[in-house]
Amino acid sequence: MDTTQKNSIANYPKITVVTPNFNQGEFIERTICSILNQGYPNLEYIIIDGGSTDISVEIIKKYETQLNYWVSEKDRGMYDAINKGFARSSGDIMCWINSDDTHSDRSLFKVAKLFNAHPKVEWLMGYPTLINEKDEVIWQGQDAQIYNPYFFYLHNHARNFSFIQQESTFWRRSLWEEAGGALNLDYSLAGDFDLWMRFFRFAKLYFTRQELSAFRRRDGQKSEDTTSYIAQANQAVLQNQKQLPLKAKMTIFWLKFLRKIMFLPKIKAIKECYYKIQKGVFGRPNSID
Repeated sequence: MDTTQKNSIANYPKITVVTPNFNQGEFIERTICSILNQGYPNLEYIIIDGGSTDISVEIIKKYETQLNYWVSEKDRGMYDAINKGFARSSGDIMCWINSDDTHSDRSLFKVAKLFNAHPKVEWLMGYPTLINEKDEVIWQGQDAQIYNPYFFYLHNHARNFSFIQQESTFWRRSLWEEAGGALNLDYSLAGDFDLWMRFFRFAKLYFTRQELSAFRRRDGQKSEDTTSYIAQANQAVLQNQKQLPLKAKMTIFWLKFLRKIMFLPKIKAIKECYYKIQKGVFGRPNSID
C-alpha cells in the first residue's frame, strides 16, 4: 500500500459490520452485496453463520476473500452470533445488519462523514425504511419520539409500536464498551432494544434524515411475533430503569402519575394538555443534518 492509499484510508474510520445468518439463502447475497459493493476503503466485514443447511454457506464462500472473518457453526441464536462477530472486531464504528436486510447506497461513506463531522456523537440512526421481498420501498418515515429514553420508560413503544430501527443504527466502539460490550443473551427477540436502553444511559441518540439501511418485511420472520417482542422490551425497560439516577426515576414516576390522572376524565383537551407536558420533557430530536 503506497502513501496515497494510506492517507486515503486514514480519512475513513474503520467500520465493523457483522451479519448473523441462519438459513437465509434467499436473501443473504443481497445483504452481502449491499455492503461490499459500496467499496468502502476501511471496512471490516464479518459473517457468523449458525450452521445453515440451505445454500447460505455456498453463497458466503463466493465472497470469502472480501471478508475479514466468517464461520459456520452452531450457536445460541442471533445475538450470540453477533457477540461472536463483535468479539473478533476492531472497528471504530460498529453496526450489524441481519441477513435479510440491506444497507443503502454509500451508507458507510455517509456514516463515516457524519461521525467525522460530529465527534461528540456517540450513536446515530438513519431514516427508517422498509422494503419488501422484491427490494421495493414500502414505507419511510418516523414521527414517534423515540429520540428520548422517557418515550420507552413510559412504555409508549407498546402503544404505537415505534422502535429504534436496528439496521440503521451505528455507534462508536467506546460507547459499546461503556455499555457492557455485549448483547444480553437473556433476550431472544429484544436484545437490540436492551442495548439501546443501555446506550441511552451514557449518550444521546442522534438522527440523520439520510437513508442508511432498510428493514425487509417478509413472511415468517421473528419480528412478526410482536407480542413476545413487546414483552421482552418491557422487561428490558424495567431492568434498565433500575440503573437510572433518582432524578430520572422521579421524572418517570410523575409522568406516569400525571397520565393516569389526566386520562381519567376522558376529555380530549385534558389529554392534549398532558401530551404538551410530555413533549416539554422529551425536548426536540437530536438531528445532525
